[in-house]
Amino acid sequence: MSKIKSVYAREILDSRGNPTIETTIWSDTNHGAVASIPSGASTGRLEAVELRDNDPARFDGMGVLKACASVNQIISKYIIGQDPLKQNNIDQILLNLDGTVNKSKLGANAILSVSQACFELGAACSEMPTFEYAVQKYGLGTPSALHLPTPIFNMINGGKHGAGNLDFQEYHCIPSSRKKFSDALEMGSELYHLLKKVLTEKKAIHSVGDEGGFAPNLFSNTDAIELLVEMIESSKYKLNEDVYLGLDLAASSFYKGNKYTISDVKESLSGQQLGDFLIDLVHKYSLLSVEDPFEQDSWDDWSNFTGSVGKQLMVVGDDLLVTNRIRLQEAIKKGACNAVLIKPNQIGTISETVSVIKLARQNEMSIIVSHRSGDTDEDFLADFAVGIGADFVKFGAPGRGERVAKYNRILFIQEYLESLNPQ
Repeated sequence: MSKIKSVYAREILDSRGNPTIETTIWSDTNHGAVASIPSGASTGRLEAVELRDNDPARFDGMGVLKACASVNQIISKYIIGQDPLKQNNIDQILLNLDGTVNKSKLGANAILSVSQACFELGAACSEMPTFEYAVQKYGLGTPSALHLPTPIFNMINGGKHGAGNLDFQEYHCIPSSRKKFSDALEMGSELYHLLKKVLTEKKAIHSVGDEGGFAPNLFSNTDAIELLVEMIESSKYKLNEDVYLGLDLAASSFYKGNKYTISDVKESLSGQQLGDFLIDLVHKYSLLSVEDPFEQDSWDDWSNFTGSVGKQLMVVGDDLLVTNRIRLQEAIKKGACNAVLIKPNQIGTISETVSVIKLARQNEMSIIVSHRSGDTDEDFLADFAVGIGADFVKFGAPGRGERVAKYNRILFIQEYLESLNPQ
């Protein structure tokens, strides 16, 4: 049996140039693992709390030396000597040490860095790729080269990820799930470059946002959708056959005074009026998914919308659910959504994340494993998504190294699986 012999956390930079935590763990069998933790810009009210230093003299207060100290001075004492294969035991130790509902004492970033590193160390000690270790440990997926998660590409960045002129946060191109992952990735890359060309021809801004998607100077959210339609129609792919469209509204970000304000209409909208507006978009563009269409506590609007169009598309809960089992139970009871976005750093441990996935699976909900806008160049999420049998992955645009690292890892996994079963 392997035992953990050392744990060390340090401060590194994420893709936005902000500090984040990276934890390295070694076993007494000389296996090692490293985990670095992402950070979101658009965060749900009930997400687990990432611990920041709030010291204005360093990184504008964004430093994570306190989180590193949580690992190095507190957590390490209780984790050293543990069996890295016993993930539930390790995660329970972490939860007990913190003792708060939202992990605010030690910091969800500190806790997840250890939880994830332990999981990866367990895989290394078992001499398995991380995705195979997840398959064997949880029995949630049976990956094959032909059945890997479908990528959701974030082509246009708005909201808190863009230039501030688009209300909706993400505009997606989603390849048909019938396509092999490698073909889907090829499509995403081709469309991404074609979109840049279309923007250039229109003399529109084609700088990129936090998640690699373009952040053009458009006048309305509908303009952005129309731009994607135009791009696809000028490609070799067929809209709503080879590739579909999706949206992430992050609606809490433009909700104020019980109303939603968007550039497409002059008057502020009630929840019902926004729902009607979105239903029109769903029918006009045959949208495949709509994420966070309403404010995160507007349960009735969520339930009414899902009741109206939930058989036609994925209604995805992100800020609504924050990878939290209690919130998911409430959503299931109220029929508020039919797909769940999975972000381990919203909840703080691998075990809790898996518990949410299992509950969603039992209720026949689609599983989407997602990055964060401030991410790192590691590829753990790719293995995790494959290993738990996710339906989709959302890693951003097929551009920027921290996004591409994850897409490339699934590409490798596809080739690895093909080599095990050559046709």
